[in-house]
Amino acid sequence: MEHYASLLGICAALTVGVISPGPSFVMIARTAVAASRNEGVAAAIGMGCGGVLFAIAALLGLQGLLLAVPLLYTVLKVAGGIYLAFLGFKIWRGASLPLQIAAATGNLTGRNSLSKSLILGFTTQVSNPKTSIVYASVFAAFMPGSQSISFDVLLICTVFVIESSWYAIVAVALSSARPRTTYLRYKHWLDRVAGGVMMALGIKLVASAR
Repeated sequence: MEHYASLLGICAALTVGVISPGPSFVMIARTAVAASRNEGVAAAIGMGCGGVLFAIAALLGLQGLLLAVPLLYTVLKVAGGIYLAFLGFKIWRGASLPLQIAAATGNLTGRNSLSKSLILGFTTQVSNPKTSIVYASVFAAFMPGSQSISFDVLLICTVFVIESSWYAIVAVALSSARPRTTYLRYKHWLDRVAGGVMMALGIKLVASAR
């Protein structure tokens, strides 16, 4: 019973964190609208893989390592912030470029594009070290006094489902006809906003490293 209560507590806390707007949401939204539904879902799976990495790191004592070596956390913040700012700059720079979108949302997308979207989702997820602290803190607060390998595996699988399912829902919702039409009509301004938000979040992360 203690294990179930711990699992429910972790799930509730992580779900609140996942649905909170941030760079991951911006990236998934733009991928789904600008590329395709399949690429958006692939990026969502990448988010889930990133969440699994954070979960494993938390189980292995990442929080203790970052507390013991503060410089490591600073380096991760700076590197992650630079990466987010770089992604934002790429979106901003491409705002005025024309975009071709598949005519039907159900069309299959090339494996290369899906792989790129999956990697983009993963790297965007892991680029924010603050997420690792969230995972470590939530796990520290809700983990049972004793745990088994089966519980850890169940927890990791649950994390993947929470992360990937939420962003998959976002991708499916925003890849429908109306959001795509709106995006094409206002692409220049929407890309400027999305790129600006990503750059601002990256710069904020770098500045917080002090």
